[in-house]
Amino acid sequence: MRRLAGSLPLRLGVLSSVLLLLSGGLSSAFGADGPSWSARGVATFTGRAFDTCAAPPLATMRAWGASPYRAVGAYVGGRARACSQPELSAGWLREVRELGWSVLPLYVGSQAPCVQAANKKKYRLGKDPAGTGTKEGRDAVRAARALGIAPRSPLYLDVEAYDERRTECARAVLAFVRAWDRAVTAEGYVPGFYSSADSGVAQLERERRAGTADLPEVMWFAHWTGRASLDAPGVLAAQAWTPQRRIHQYEGNVTETYGGQALSIDRNQVDAPVARLG
Repeated sequence: MRRLAGSLPLRLGVLSSVLLLLSGGLSSAFGADGPSWSARGVATFTGRAFDTCAAPPLATMRAWGASPYRAVGAYVGGRARACSQPELSAGWLREVRELGWSVLPLYVGSQAPCVQAANKKKYRLGKDPAGTGTKEGRDAVRAARALGIAPRSPLYLDVEAYDERRTECARAVLAFVRAWDRAVTAEGYVPGFYSSADSGVAQLERERRAGTADLPEVMWFAHWTGRASLDAPGVLAAQAWTPQRRIHQYEGNVTETYGGQALSIDRNQVDAPVARLG
């Protein structure tokens, strides 16, 4: 899925938020005071990953063993998922694991009422965002289980760019995300969140500072700086979503070729949970 919003410049409001974050009185970073991922039985990956709209054929995944990437994003479900997935199956996941790949499962459900992308407007949230979040969180778990993705795996909710300055829209997104997180957590999975740095990520960082409960445990932020770094100055406070709770999509819509197999991808730097297969 192409996510052009990640390339938008950050607004000054996000930068000013960081000054507040650094001034003290902040809520603790997720995970810093709790059990480590390993103590919870959660598998993690550190390194480079790519995501692309449709799961590539196994022949392509074999050829891309020569690439610098060792993890791949896979769109496992959601009503706003852009591409059909003829290759994606439990067997595909087992095969790519045998090839040495880690997998980042993404779920593209309902979108913000003020979503910016024209092709996502028909998937906008309705009058019951919390109810929708609960329903779609359970659907994400069903989709994961059907693919053999076991509990203690992350599920990353993809919310495309929206105008988080619009109060009613932002309120609906927050209710949806929190309910989705609760539903996923109740089934033993780890809730993660993908969005652009200056919309969903900016909003949830403010909520983190405010001490809001039921936020995602892992943050995947689209900020197309071209730098493969997990640092996020102007986006996230240094201690926010650490340790091993960040993915940075640092570049998008690029074509790379390995072993004669070309793919259009987004590039990511990862230090975060990955799928466990049952």
